[in-house]
Amino acid sequence: MSGTLLRLACTAAITAQAALAPAPALAAPKPQRPVAQLLTDLQQLYRQTEQATETYNATAEKLTAQRAEVKRLDGELAKARMALKGSRGDAGRLARQQYQNSSNFSVYVRLLLARDPQQALDEGHVIGRVAGRRAATLDRLTGAEKRADALARSARRALDTQLTLAGKQKKQRDDVTRRLADVERLLASLTPAQRGEVSRLEQDGVARAQRSLTDSGALGDDNRPASAEGGQAVRYALDQLGKPYRWGAEGPASFDCSGLTSRAWARAGTPIPRTSQEQWARLPHVPLNSLRPGDLVIYFPEATHVALYLGGGRVVQAPRTGENVKISPLAANPVLGAVRPDAAPRRL
Repeated sequence: MSGTLLRLACTAAITAQAALAPAPALAAPKPQRPVAQLLTDLQQLYRQTEQATETYNATAEKLTAQRAEVKRLDGELAKARMALKGSRGDAGRLARQQYQNSSNFSVYVRLLLARDPQQALDEGHVIGRVAGRRAATLDRLTGAEKRADALARSARRALDTQLTLAGKQKKQRDDVTRRLADVERLLASLTPAQRGEVSRLEQDGVARAQRSLTDSGALGDDNRPASAEGGQAVRYALDQLGKPYRWGAEGPASFDCSGLTSRAWARAGTPIPRTSQEQWARLPHVPLNSLRPGDLVIYFPEATHVALYLGGGRVVQAPRTGENVKISPLAANPVLGAVRPDAAPRRL
């Protein structure tokens, strides 16, 4: 058999064997995650993002206060240095006068040698007063130096604190950005059908939680009127409906949750803490069966979300990234409790 025929025969045999061999198994399709699990994961990511946002907000508020303190100390230090310059000038003049008018005779010797003792006595009183002024000038100089030194040290410490807070804020900003990217990746992985199912499942859960809350009687008769300040806060919040949520924002174009509530109460004439956690920690608590419009409803065990109560079991809130300021059922999130900004101060 020629070489060509032999090669053809071998090729035919190999082809036949390949045809008889079983086909390789195809990779099993990746199992689709249950919609309930997708919703749980998404809610957890939103919650973590909001917690990181409130941490960032708290640091931003401290940084703002620290910058004001640095500015104040810088102003005080500039004044102290001007005063020190003046005191040093006075001390220099006294030194020159003392050198020019120096005498080896004491006041008592002058009195004994004077032709007119009364005149010498009068001159002694004058000399004593001059000496007192000199001592006072030296005291002022010493005090001015000490004050300038103390202010310089305080200003340096305040600036160091400011720089530390600025670095901390940058890390927290990066943390929020990273968590938002996690949310975006999860949303991008969902099909339109999955997104619709997740949304429906979330709405069903909120409706069940709201029915449970109202059926339990936890809200009482819920016909309590707002205070004057609470009414103003409600009106301001309602005027913001439709504006986008943006983390770290407190208006006027966009808001995060505590940015909306703090700005609403500030416009009502009652400044409150910037973050939901500080609002929960520092404002007077009220039971849900005493809620009135304008009160703040705090959510999650870590107090990481807040909304403003409208009455009728509803709140106005800046919900989360991708949504706008809107009216929601009070039970849109797990309720921690409520606080009243215009009540008597809470004793901590």
